[in-house]
Amino acid sequence: MKSTPSSALKPMRIKDVAIDSPFVLAPLAGVSDSPFRQLAREQGAAAVYTEMVSSEGLIRGNQATMDYIAFEPHERPIGIQLFGSDPAVMADATRVLSDLPADKRPDIIDINMGCPVRKVVTRNAGAALLQNVSLIEQIVSRMSAVTDIPVTAKIRLGWDGESRNVVEVSKALEGAGAAAVAIHARTRAEKFEGHAHWDMIGEAKRAVGIPVIGNGDVRTPEDAIRMLETTGCDGVMLGRAAFGDPWVFKRMRALLERGEVLALPTASERLEAGVRHLGMLVRSAGEHVAAKEMRKHVAWYIKGLPNSHRVRNQVNTTRSAAEMVDLLQAYLGELEANGLEAFTPEPSEAPLGGMRASG
Repeated sequence: MKSTPSSALKPMRIKDVAIDSPFVLAPLAGVSDSPFRQLAREQGAAAVYTEMVSSEGLIRGNQATMDYIAFEPHERPIGIQLFGSDPAVMADATRVLSDLPADKRPDIIDINMGCPVRKVVTRNAGAALLQNVSLIEQIVSRMSAVTDIPVTAKIRLGWDGESRNVVEVSKALEGAGAAAVAIHARTRAEKFEGHAHWDMIGEAKRAVGIPVIGNGDVRTPEDAIRMLETTGCDGVMLGRAAFGDPWVFKRMRALLERGEVLALPTASERLEAGVRHLGMLVRSAGEHVAAKEMRKHVAWYIKGLPNSHRVRNQVNTTRSAAEMVDLLQAYLGELEANGLEAFTPEPSEAPLGGMRASG
């Protein structure tokens, strides 16, 4: 199918980092590990981010934190997202990342200023920072002063409806040395409910000269193009739309670059990707962790397929990766026997899942 292509857009640059498409994968707590990021990059995500990592854990050399920041060369360009609220600690964490060997240094260091989760905001981090613009400026300026890696931030519109200070915060970020800002177009109070206020992304874009990346309520290629055109933002950050559907980046690029509307992935494509995803997770995290962590991913890969509820329940009782592979292969065989291997859910059933972006 063909559609009228959007007007040509220049590739986005975050300082010296070239990003060849507007569409990037969001930092996703509990989701955006290396296998997930690799699949997104293969399907056209122009950049990816780690899930948020503790600045304090990083400077202590905590092994779990170090595991979070590991990535494969073909994931580049990649951003490592830090959370914290102490300017000195955030600067020290930035030094740690900057002092890594060249093959392990990230392309971007992002600051989480949007996470609405209580255990984060009670530590004055995440979205809590939006209530203290002076502290934001101190953090960004201290971090920018100790690295040549671009420092960016992911923010929200404000703490609540009475304090939507996204324009003020965006200007403060730029003034303190931030190289870009990503904006989830909801307040902390709204969390992930209601509708994203895209108009405020546009207000921020008109107020600053650094790249602005929009986020919130982008589920389809058409949504992504509409956000670019209506807000003037430089990029679009995807979260839940990519759960179980890394192909969404390929579809967005096809629509933007060629005006082409690509089909959603078939059942066999989704199940085969799920098996491959599991294998990658086993290699990176080990059998036990992979079997547990993959359950949510499988639920997203099979969402909307025939008898998916039954298969999801079966997957949740598996104890090993091999058992999960056997189950998925048997399910694919069942679909093939019924001539359903090419089955594709309606767009409204496309996997969105229930996990949340970390910022």
